[in-house]
Amino acid sequence: MNDLLRSFGRALTSALHPRMLWLTFMPFAAATIGWGLILWFFWQTLTGATRTWLEGWAFTTTLYNLFGWLGFSSLHAVIAPFIVIAVAIPLIVVTVLLLIATLSMPAVVRHLSARQFASLEMRRGGTWYGSLVHSLWTTAICLVLLVITLPLWLVPPFFALIPPLLWGWLTYRVMTYDALALHASVDERRALVRRYRLPLLLIGVASGLLGSLPTLLWASSVWLIVLFPVITAVTIWIYAFILVFSALWFGYYCLRALQRMRADEQGARTAVTPY
Repeated sequence: MNDLLRSFGRALTSALHPRMLWLTFMPFAAATIGWGLILWFFWQTLTGATRTWLEGWAFTTTLYNLFGWLGFSSLHAVIAPFIVIAVAIPLIVVTVLLLIATLSMPAVVRHLSARQFASLEMRRGGTWYGSLVHSLWTTAICLVLLVITLPLWLVPPFFALIPPLLWGWLTYRVMTYDALALHASVDERRALVRRYRLPLLLIGVASGLLGSLPTLLWASSVWLIVLFPVITAVTIWIYAFILVFSALWFGYYCLRALQRMRADEQGARTAVTPY
């Protein structure tokens, strides 16, 4: 627990470094431009298809009648756009995470290596292409789990538990590989993940909870839909900052754990070496 808190504090301090703040800009710009163009050109198509899909459900008719009875008939017009946004946000988060992993994480690890772990030997057990394949495969699994569990998101308390767990697992799997790719060998990475699986998952879940904070901005009011372009840009940057912070947190914890694991192995070898 001390290592978790210590690495959290160091990551928070490092996240405010100008170099780290700059690293949030690249994924922010790429995700904003990419998703901005998609939603700009396909917004009417997506909301129209969603509205048609909703009107085919008896439950939706009952819900609309309930809104009318409560005096909120105007909510009918914003339900479909709100659902489109609710589905788009997880996809935006995954996009930012992949961009952080491929564009920013190597720079984060080099930053930590130069400042905190200069004496730690680099055994290069991972590659950029390995990171990309690992990230895409893990993301595909996460998206399948997302689709399977989507109906539960409407049921308390699952709507508050499932997203952080999914994002936490995804973040833990992606960030751990990238944090150790430069310094650890393949065997060391696997051994370290087995030994510290629970703390790493806790960091991932904590990162997932932090990552859910921007979503509360949308959930606070459906009327924020009218500010969709501005709110989306702000939300993407917040996600980028949180994920860079998470990368630093994983980096500090993983490299410190690797340093300690090597020291323990060296100590064990020294203890059995005959004089």
